[in-house]
Amino acid sequence: MKHLDQRRILLVHPLGYQASAAKADIARKANLMPPLGLAGIAAYLEERGKKADILDCFAFPLTAERRLKTYLEILKPAWIGFSCTTSSFLDGVRLAALAKEILPGIRTLCGGPHVSALRENLLADYPAFDYFVVGEGEETLFELMEEPKNAPTTRGLALWNAAGEAEFSGFREIGLELDNLPFPAYEKLIGFPKTYRLPIFNYPKAPNTSCISSRGCPYSCSYCDRSVFRRSFRYNSAAYLYRHLEYLKNRFGIRHVNFYDDQFTFNRERVEEFCQLLDAKPLNMTFNCAVRAEHIDAKMLTMMKKAGCWMISLGIESGDAELLSRHRQKVDLDFMAEQVHLIKKTGIRVKGLFMVGLPGETTSSVRRSIAYLKSLPIDELNVAKFTPFPGSPLYEKIHKFGHFNEDWPKMDCMSFQFIPKGMTCEELERLFLEFYQTHFKQPRILLNYLTMLKHSPDSWLRFVANLGSFLNFARHSNSRMLK
Repeated sequence: MKHLDQRRILLVHPLGYQASAAKADIARKANLMPPLGLAGIAAYLEERGKKADILDCFAFPLTAERRLKTYLEILKPAWIGFSCTTSSFLDGVRLAALAKEILPGIRTLCGGPHVSALRENLLADYPAFDYFVVGEGEETLFELMEEPKNAPTTRGLALWNAAGEAEFSGFREIGLELDNLPFPAYEKLIGFPKTYRLPIFNYPKAPNTSCISSRGCPYSCSYCDRSVFRRSFRYNSAAYLYRHLEYLKNRFGIRHVNFYDDQFTFNRERVEEFCQLLDAKPLNMTFNCAVRAEHIDAKMLTMMKKAGCWMISLGIESGDAELLSRHRQKVDLDFMAEQVHLIKKTGIRVKGLFMVGLPGETTSSVRRSIAYLKSLPIDELNVAKFTPFPGSPLYEKIHKFGHFNEDWPKMDCMSFQFIPKGMTCEELERLFLEFYQTHFKQPRILLNYLTMLKHSPDSWLRFVANLGSFLNFARHSNSRMLK
């Protein structure tokens, strides 16, 4: 350990599937989001005197392993940390074991929703990791690096005790004040911003990026993982948001931002103040956000449009009210439709977020969702394949509702690992394709995309460059060559 740099850490975002499949992966072509969580942790550690770098395997899948080996051999960090979803966890295990082969004595740790949900029980099965960081990682990771000997009493860790058993040190009870955090270390992301791309046709200008302005969610839908932030919900102030966008524009030339928050408009005063700041001191930037229907109205939407809001995403999930009422609160599809029309009337594009395969799903319920979609003036569509993730309320009882193949590398919402009772995987795949095909065959949607030649020319360039992959997706459900 003496030859390792005790103040240095490499933060890794694993790919989760074979690197050779990345070139044809439609999801990666359509959307490559920067690992904002790792960038935030890197900024926090650097501000406190540590040295942190980021390896994003999604950005450079074919060279990621070589980059990892080179970094470890030359800079010899004492720490390596992985941020893993369920689908990328086993890839993280593989890379952690590789790191220990290259640098015996390096301390390996992992954070993210998967390990936050399963904690010490998971650690016991994967000795390639020395620690799991449970929940928010900034303070826990800094304290661990600062005083490793105090690890047993550092809150937020699953670790090995003196008896060689995996245990959990307990949750941190007080979250960080978000306005006190430095902006994410975007400069640590190789090639930023051009390496990263928002979903195709989801922005007017490039370069663009994502931004997170809140943590947690005030709601408790059955399908959402809440293991990292648990029941907390807090957000940056309007002034912080303005400074963040100003920084992105001045430092990196960013022209459009997607706020990657579950509920951007939950606090009305914050949104109104943010819009007033953009109106008083224009940045000539545009933005997208996600909202719940009950947290928008005509006055707010008008302010948001004037401030530069280009598109709003709504989590509709299903057009079957009875099915949806089993999984989320305040289900009113008529009200949802009114709000979609209101957004469109304001001149803001609408993206509908749907899900296929929830417990209780039937062929009829999917067809009702498709009919509901067709009744709405929705511009963009995203349909996810329901996956019961560890940490979600449904996970513990999912076997009561159908067949669940808990194959972690395939749990990426791009394959049906859960099959509701009375359905087959083949039926679900057919209905999933029908969902997309119904939307994109509508004449108004085709005309809409023709207008994007003017409104989002960069999207058209990407579309033409990857035409074969997009056409293949239109005919077949996407799959990846998994490890």
